[in-house]
Amino acid sequence: MAGNVRHADQNGRRRFVALGDSFTEGVGDRNEMLPNGVRGWADRVAEKLAKAEPGWEYANLAVRSKRLRHVVEEQMDRAVAMDPTLITLYAGGNDILDFGTDMDQLMAEYERLVARLAATGATLVLFTGYDVKVSAVLEPFKKRNTLYNERVRELAAKYGAVLVDYWCLDAYHDRRMWASDRLHMSKAGHKYMAAQVLDHLGVPHKFSPKDWEPPQRLKLRDWERRQRRWVSDWVLPLFGRKLRGVTLGDTLRPRWPEPVKVPRKAGLRKLAERQAAAAGSTASGDANSAESNARTNGGTQP
Repeated sequence: MAGNVRHADQNGRRRFVALGDSFTEGVGDRNEMLPNGVRGWADRVAEKLAKAEPGWEYANLAVRSKRLRHVVEEQMDRAVAMDPTLITLYAGGNDILDFGTDMDQLMAEYERLVARLAATGATLVLFTGYDVKVSAVLEPFKKRNTLYNERVRELAAKYGAVLVDYWCLDAYHDRRMWASDRLHMSKAGHKYMAAQVLDHLGVPHKFSPKDWEPPQRLKLRDWERRQRRWVSDWVLPLFGRKLRGVTLGDTLRPRWPEPVKVPRKAGLRKLAERQAAAAGSTASGDANSAESNARTNGGTQP
């Protein structure tokens, strides 16, 4: 697939658009310098694309907690309108964890989304879901995850998509590849995923797996303490949000809602710094204008 993704379209344009939820937004890979305070594998892929071939543009429409229907309603048409040459999609994982999800209906909607994206002619990358071993509480959802993965593999073959089979990546057996919530990848996990995507696309990079010492076996007391903290910090708030019908993504916007040209050097951090500086300059100008108007109006506001 390298020839498809590495070459520009007939207008000389190269554009990568990422769709999905927290997996693609970058949750677990904190970086306060970037939009929404995270970085993630997709940003890293965009930067390596730009380094390999200058001129790449990038948009990331993914927002944490989004269900498949939200990706369809809020991201699909926007992504298609951007005329992408490369699309990545992971969606449906949050639906799998919802009570009462109809898997046949979910996967039918997923196929309609895949078909629409594939029809753009862009290189399309799909992902299976990982069998996260966090608690026996989630074991009932394993059957759903298996069905989801089987269908994603079938649809990748049917629509000629690149498949990153997350389910089969043994590196994620190490708990250090996961953030403290145990559901999202850590910085190391996101780096490894970026390397997998780039390898599948034939794009050069220098990401290498962490050379860790084997993890130490926890004493029972330490394990119990970690379990209690995890339940208190993550599990109870998660179920509380489900009961209230709210999500962490309700007030967030996509990190890169419009295509941006990725700088070849310093990457998206450099771009974020420019945007922050421009926003600060605009805010300062607005404040000065307001102060001037106030003086003109005798110190009163209209």
